[in-house]
Amino acid sequence: QVQLVESGGGLVQAGGALRLSCAASGLTFGNYAMGWFRQAPGKEREFVVAISRNGATTYYKDSVKGRFTISRDNAKNTVYLQMNNLEPEDTAVYYCAARNSVVSYQVYIREDDYDYWGQGTQVTVSS
Repeated sequence: QVQLVESGGGLVQAGGALRLSCAASGLTFGNYAMGWFRQAPGKEREFVVAISRNGATTYYKDSVKGRFTISRDNAKNTVYLQMNNLEPEDTAVYYCAARNSVVSYQVYIREDDYDYWGQGTQVTVSS
């Protein structure tokens, strides 16, 4: 079956950095666009960033532009989220998601667009 497993979360001070990974199995990774979402305590899950299946297109939430970078390694079936200059407002559970995409350069920003989800990894940024 399809599995998405996030890792790399943790506790970091404001201004610090973390790199999240999402390892996929049970699917043909190169056929899937990927996304990262997050859910802060007491809030709804929100879109953070997405990448097309060929890696050519990315789309970021405004508040993370210039601080977060998404990338993927199709040979390793893994998508990464490099998070720099973290802020307390970035504290949340981060989820990766996969969407089978016919169009190689298409990105998806709605939760309903995605077929599979990971269990999430906690990111806590202290002030």
